[in-house]
Parts: sequence; C-alpha cells; structure tokens
Amino acid sequence: MDKKKIYLSLSQQNGFENEYIQKALEVNWITTGGPNVEEFECKLEKYYEEESFVTALNSGTSAIHLALILIGVKAGDEVICQSMTFSASANPVLYQGAIPIFVDSEAETWNICPQNLEIAIKDRIKKGKKPKAIIAVHLYGVPYKVDEVHAIADKYEIPVIEDSAEALGSCYKGKKCGSFGNFGILSFNGNKIITTSSGGALISSSKEAKERAVFFATQSRDNAVHYQHSEIGYNYRMSNICAGIGLGQIKSLHTNIESKVINHNFYKTIFNSIRNVELFEVLNEDYFSNYWLNAILVEPDFSNSISSESLRLAFEKENIESRPLWKPMHLQPIFEKHPYYGGDIAKDLFEKGLCLPSGSNLTCEDKEKIKKVILDFFKL
Repeated sequence: MDKKKIYLSLSQQNGFENEYIQKALEVNWITTGGPNVEEFECKLEKYYEEESFVTALNSGTSAIHLALILIGVKAGDEVICQSMTFSASANPVLYQGAIPIFVDSEAETWNICPQNLEIAIKDRIKKGKKPKAIIAVHLYGVPYKVDEVHAIADKYEIPVIEDSAEALGSCYKGKKCGSFGNFGILSFNGNKIITTSSGGALISSSKEAKERAVFFATQSRDNAVHYQHSEIGYNYRMSNICAGIGLGQIKSLHTNIESKVINHNFYKTIFNSIRNVELFEVLNEDYFSNYWLNAILVEPDFSNSISSESLRLAFEKENIESRPLWKPMHLQPIFEKHPYYGGDIAKDLFEKGLCLPSGSNLTCEDKEKIKKVILDFFKL
C-alpha cells in the first residue's frame, strides 16, 4: 500500500466556507466583486484595526502590480527588490517595463539587508537613477528589520511595498505585518495561512488609494453608462465565490497561527540536539512570526552524506514533501543580468536551506513520521 503523502502546506477547510459560497450561488453572484468581497474586505480592515483600506484581488502578484502602478512606476524606472523571495515579488516590476535592482539578505531574518539596501540606493542615485520603490518581503512569515529598512526608505524618500504574502498574522513590536509600508500585500493562495483558493489583497493607507486600486482592478472603466476606458485596466478583482471561501477561512486565522507555532515548537525540540542544523526563528521578542513555513539550514557533512538535498530525498522516499528555500532572484535566468548588491548570504541560504512540512492540519501521526525520518537521517 502506498504511504499517505504529507504535504508541505495545504489549506484546511473549517466548514464555515460553505455558508458563504451557497449564498453567492443563491443570489447568482459568482463573478468578480459582490457582497462577499465587500464583507471580506471589511473583515480584513477590522483585523488591521488602524486606518487600513483593503482591496481584495485575484492574487498577491496582482496586488504588487497595482501598488507599483499607484506609486507611479513606469518603463525605465528602477525598483529595489529583495533577492531572497518567490519570483512573484519581482515579476510585476517587469510588467511595468521597469528594472529590478536586487539586494542580498542579512543572516538574522533572511530578509533584505539594510546595509546593502543603502549601498544600492546610493549607487543608483550616483548613476542618475533614484529607485522609485522598495519591495521588502517578510520571508516565510518572519518580519524583516522594519525599523532599519524604513529609516533608510524615509531618509531617501522612497516608498515601500511591504510584501506580506507569507506573513498574515506576523507582527513587529506588536504591529501587524502588512501595515508598515506605503502599500501592503497579502496572498490567499491555497498554501497560505488562510486561503480563498486563489487570491490576494492590497492594503492602502487611504480611501482614495483603494478607490484607484479598485478602478484599475476592474478594467479601468470610466464613470459612464457605456463601456468607456481612458486608462489601461486589469481583470484583477477577487470573485464573490473566492471571497466567500475567505470569509469562512478568516474565522480560523488565529487557530491556524496557533497550529503553525505548535509545529515550530515541534521542530525546535528535535533540532535542538542536532548540531548540523539551524532552525529558522525570530530574532528576538520584538518579532512574532506566524511560521507559515518552518525552514532549516543544514551544514553539509559530505563524508557522512549529510546535506539539505540528501535530507530532502530521505523525506521524499517516505512520501513526505519538503522543498529547497526560494532560489534568489539574482541567480534566476530571467533576472541574472540585472544589478545586484550584496554578498553570498542569499546564495548560501539557498544551498543549505530546506522547508519542512508546516500545514496547520499536520496530525500527531504525521509528526511522528517526520520525526522518524529526521532521527534516522542523522542516526540519532
């Protein structure tokens, strides 16, 4: 009999989704926009408490694209991007015909390095191209160095797009990730802390910015009886069905975060006694992570066949999914010719890193199987 597969991170239904989906079907509103979308946005705005205006969209990628448009990024402009991230953080820069400028990570949060960020800004200004925006990412749910990064952004008057696609529920000094930047980005993809099956959101600090975002996301239709368009538009609005799933899912947000933290503590008890491995954790009490994905660094010991890749293969043999860290953008074929500032921290993280099963629905049986693979691999 085949072994049951343990996935890296799957969504977990709670049953509340059905009510909202059925309501959408009953009123025959299954397309973009609608009452579920508006209610989902209100729930998210209430969650963020402060003056936050949320636009529900069809993906986090769309949210980054709209943020760039609202900032005024155009062809030929330069946008600084964290190299250690998923490609969706940088692809929208190319959508605008702009130029991504990649910056290395620092070793403590694995996120954009403040020192190299400032070096990059100074050098681009020296070359006559002041960056138009900074895209900073909270990698795997761990907040970046907010104070340092935003102090530099403020110093040079460059807006920040805060990519919180992986960080819903994470906080820095008690403030929720997604609310630090000029714009915040959320993702509700099927593997995230909550899901709308596919979807995302743009967090703005003004009603006017939200209204412009909705305008662009609905094909930039002018205020006319007929269909009239004076600006380029996009089909980026979230559907009423997807928002219904989100309304059900958001009821489990706190429970899901608790489960993720329990998963992290499970891994911590295992890896505390394994000298070859470092578990990715928050830097100090200023940081709170949702631990969307638990990640480790494996120090290679090739004489004993120990590496992140050999551990991944050991998991794979038992039908357990694990995955290398994101391959840095400056090492990707599509981006490798673009400017890069920093050293080899992101590269080293990629070469030594591995993401472990972290779903909020991991069972005790799943954890025992995962633990056995790890202990057998390290011969403990």
